[in-house]
Amino acid sequence: MTHVHTADPAIDYDPTTAEPASPSARSSADLVRAHREHLFPWVRPYYSDPIVLAEGKGVRVRDVEGREYLDLFAGILTTSLGHCHPAVQEAVTRQMAKLGHTSTLYVTEAQVDVAERLAAIAPGDLSTSCFTNSGTEAVEAAVAVARLYTGRHEIVALRLGYSGRSMLASHMTAHAGWRLPLGGVTGVVHARSPYAFRSPVDEAHSSDFFIDDLVEVIETTTGGKPAAFFAETIQGVGGYIVPPPDYFQRAAEVIRSYGGLFIIDEVQAGFGRTGKHWFGIEHWDVAPDIMVMAKGIANGFPVGATITTHEIARAWPGPSISTFGGNPICMAAAAATLGVMRDADVPTRAQERGTQLEEGLGRLRDRFSWIGEVRGMGLMQGVELVGDRATKTPDADRAARLTEAAKEEGLLIGRGGLYGHVVRIGPSLLITAEEIDEGIRRFAAACERVDG
Repeated sequence: MTHVHTADPAIDYDPTTAEPASPSARSSADLVRAHREHLFPWVRPYYSDPIVLAEGKGVRVRDVEGREYLDLFAGILTTSLGHCHPAVQEAVTRQMAKLGHTSTLYVTEAQVDVAERLAAIAPGDLSTSCFTNSGTEAVEAAVAVARLYTGRHEIVALRLGYSGRSMLASHMTAHAGWRLPLGGVTGVVHARSPYAFRSPVDEAHSSDFFIDDLVEVIETTTGGKPAAFFAETIQGVGGYIVPPPDYFQRAAEVIRSYGGLFIIDEVQAGFGRTGKHWFGIEHWDVAPDIMVMAKGIANGFPVGATITTHEIARAWPGPSISTFGGNPICMAAAAATLGVMRDADVPTRAQERGTQLEEGLGRLRDRFSWIGEVRGMGLMQGVELVGDRATKTPDADRAARLTEAAKEEGLLIGRGGLYGHVVRIGPSLLITAEEIDEGIRRFAAACERVDG
């Protein structure tokens, strides 16, 4: 049969002769109205008058009206190299011209490349990865392989933790506002968050208190044979909660003494963000059995990763599939991102700039009595707002006003904490000393706006 080719604009598209897309003429007010009409209510933006972002470069973004903001939240710690990093742009463009998509049914060099890069920097014996589209899916994969390996079902998570939007991840999340009010998920229990600032005991005894609670939760709310303990190294949505120095070493000993696995979530804290090390858990000199990653791994491209030992991974031989997980485009972005991180030595950069940021925020704590605590590690710093330092009453109202005031000062920050009373700061890992100073000045001006 002879094939006769006829002109088809969908097939014969020539980008060199195509008309360029014209910029949107729609106002921010019009776009916000359309957003509210056509998107689910949970797709809820910050601010009483939401910002409609149009473009970004480095740590700067602009809205559709052209106003510029200094971005110290990085899309929830996701644009780890800053917006539109040229190395990532180039890698993605080059890959798109070669091979745009294939599922996990095929081997691609890009996916193997990223897996090898992760194995080279992961702690302990972690060497075998699978790729998905998000942190939520990475968590799901981690829990699944832990259950398969141990032959057990129950998971011990932490209060104030956040794990994602799926049914399982929502039930692992321990914030009422972030949990789906649906049944159908069993086997998840929660121990106390190692939240020293709000511990009922003094700092010298807080680790004992939290570990005793973990043991009691296992002994009283599980069958005594949990599959795993699951925790973020620094609780993100919880308000950048940093555990006592020996908490994770002891928690790993506890869960392993019951025959369970130690799973660590590095979705927000990973890839040098906490300073000095590639992953947050390395600060506590203990290696997890399974680790999950996402967000900053690909500078904004949707990549989730679960890494474990070869032995544990073999417990899940398949079949399984992720249509988009590990796709060539996202893997090209991840490889480029990891390459820039290595060349820039982001763990050292985050330690240096994080010290600068923490010291600047500490000076503001000295000025404003409603700043109860500044805490964090590296470029992951939280500011907890209180009505009174003696009672430590969470001040969610002031935190909301401070977020709005920061916007007026041209500064983007985040919020967290059980009551939304903690300001979260987590900029690009390539942020400069001058940009940190600028951010502190703008944040100080916002603090002055809401003082009193």
